[in-house]
Amino acid sequence: MNALRTARLVLREWREEDRDGWAAMNADPEVMEYFPATLDRALADAAFDRISTALSARGWGLWAVEHEGRFLGFTGLSPVGFEATFTPAIEIGWRLRRDAWGHGFATEAAQEVMRFAFDDLGIPELVSFTSVGNERSRSVMGRLGFTHDPCDDFDNPNVAEGDPLRRHVLYRLRAQGGSRSGEPG
Repeated sequence: MNALRTARLVLREWREEDRDGWAAMNADPEVMEYFPATLDRALADAAFDRISTALSARGWGLWAVEHEGRFLGFTGLSPVGFEATFTPAIEIGWRLRRDAWGHGFATEAAQEVMRFAFDDLGIPELVSFTSVGNERSRSVMGRLGFTHDPCDDFDNPNVAEGDPLRRHVLYRLRAQGGSRSGEPG
């Protein structure tokens, strides 16, 4: 699989040397503020293995993001793994280390992933979602051109009932130039 590149970033397969940075990022309470919990090392390692294996197997997925040789987090594509009114769907998402916030890296990486999804894979629509209060991610979605219809908001079945993070907002973006058919390979 070839890496994706932007002016400042490389989106690439995961490397063993990313594992410690990944674990630290997922143990950071600020990074994980809008997730049900931080991840301990065992859970972070298991997620690392799942993400890197899926990317290698499909040739697309959640890419490790690198800036000037430094691991920043991930940006990429993932099939939505639960049933909802908007599934089946492909989600675009990102998670970056706290010290990488505020530099435009999430937007820049996501723009390249969107280009790849629409132009190379022929995906007709991407979705992105987060907990209602996650204004940082919602701002990125807006900058990327995603639109939000409150009628699409939903309770995420992967978040426990009663948890204030359960309610999610859904953003959508269709490929330019009309509808395309076909499921990515």
